[in-house]
Amino acid sequence: MSITPSITSRLPQVGTTIFTVMSQLAKTYDAINLGQGFPDFPMSPQLVEEVAKAMRDGHNQYTHMNGYPLLRERIAEKVNNLYGYPINPETQITITPGGTYAIYTALTSVLQPGDEVIVFEPAYDSYIPNITINGAVPVLIPLTFPDYRIPWDEVRKKITSRTRVIMLNTPHNPTGMIWQEADMRELENIVAGTSIFVLSDEVYEHLIYDAQIHQSVLRYPALRERSFVCFSFGKTYHCTGWKLGYCIAPESMMQEFRKVHQFNSFSCDTPKQVALAEYMLDTNAYLTLGAAVQQKRDYFCKLMQSTPFEYIPSSGSYFACFRYGHFSNEPDREMAIQLTKEHGVATVPVSVFYQDNTDHRVLRFCFAKKESTLEEAVKRLQTFHP
Repeated sequence: MSITPSITSRLPQVGTTIFTVMSQLAKTYDAINLGQGFPDFPMSPQLVEEVAKAMRDGHNQYTHMNGYPLLRERIAEKVNNLYGYPINPETQITITPGGTYAIYTALTSVLQPGDEVIVFEPAYDSYIPNITINGAVPVLIPLTFPDYRIPWDEVRKKITSRTRVIMLNTPHNPTGMIWQEADMRELENIVAGTSIFVLSDEVYEHLIYDAQIHQSVLRYPALRERSFVCFSFGKTYHCTGWKLGYCIAPESMMQEFRKVHQFNSFSCDTPKQVALAEYMLDTNAYLTLGAAVQQKRDYFCKLMQSTPFEYIPSSGSYFACFRYGHFSNEPDREMAIQLTKEHGVATVPVSVFYQDNTDHRVLRFCFAKKESTLEEAVKRLQTFHP
């Protein structure tokens, strides 16, 4: 008698991500996909050519496990110029296959079963599975609605002797909220004198609007000494399919990060790293990014005024959220499906970013698209009549 092995799932509550679901639905109904966060306009031809050149020049084998050395040096220069933090590229930077991978690796480096991790909701969908698969416990704190600010009194109440990590995300996905200096000072006060780590997801660091300043953890000495900070080349250079990012952390923390990294991906795509090292010499490519994408946000929001949806201000990221509770009590999942099937525009319901599916009747739209795409999407939404 043969026995078929069975798997006891380590993530029993996890199914297919909402991004995959909505993108597939968009394909099925030939809808404009404003759900998943990726641009539909081309990346820099110069960067494409740099990759081709790197391959022609023979950079096609493994590079250093921690990342192509020159690329790490360029990142260190950038961090020092932007945030006044002189980091060591040899010991404090690791190149990773995307920002999501960096987040998982950082958590796996420090979490033990029973540890608690504070997560602000709505939260990017990888955070909680990353925590639970490590045997740790997510401690969920809802951001205030509709401004999505941090309820600091609630944070203080949730700190216990088991609190191991506090996760932050600025600019925030899905809401576009950004942390202010006052928030960083509050966090400094809370973790002072504790053994709590900070994990800062800053993949949208250059997608910040309205002349505001990105409050990176790296600006704050008392925070950066206990922080893993995760970034994404894909979000900065419009090449999300490259899946390249990096993590910055103090040397002792990075040593543990690399222990996990070396037995997972080991190293990342060499020619793209070589290309990025050259392309980073053009600092305008990221310094002007916020203004360029803000134009798309502003244009999209102006167009959306002709629809019944109500804008919730977004100060960063690829995303803007819109409310519809003033004209409908339809659950946001159902509203998102309806808009996709009947009006040809795919969005993401914000309730999926809450573990208990808190539904404020809000949809997330990605505006990192060509103007013609945004125009056609809004034209279709104008046919929606509540």
